[in-house]
Amino acid sequence: MNSRRVMLALAAFAAGMVLGNAAGFAASAEKGKQAFLKHGCWQCHGESGQGGIAGKTLAPNPIPFETLENFVRTTNRAMPPFREAILSNDDLADIYAYLQSIPKTPDPKSIPLLGLVN
Repeated sequence: MNSRRVMLALAAFAAGMVLGNAAGFAASAEKGKQAFLKHGCWQCHGESGQGGIAGKTLAPNPIPFETLENFVRTTNRAMPPFREAILSNDDLADIYAYLQSIPKTPDPKSIPLLGLVN
């Protein structure tokens, strides 16, 4: 009975270590911007994910990560699929963090200089 408690305590400790280290693997917006540029996403979607003639708007307010990941990996449209061998899961998570970090454009009414133009 005592050894069972020790085993449970060790299992709980190990689980805590694994879950505690998960924060160390958090996505990076800075790395995401680099990956967005490196993999050519900007060519169709614009440098800030604002969209363009060839690519949809990605930011601000990107679609849910799971939806983006599924589309990026399996698309059969004009955009070629980016398999994991080309775009790692870590890079894709970083790109998503970058897209989430892009601020919304301000409301034109909140820009005093634009209020002068009639």
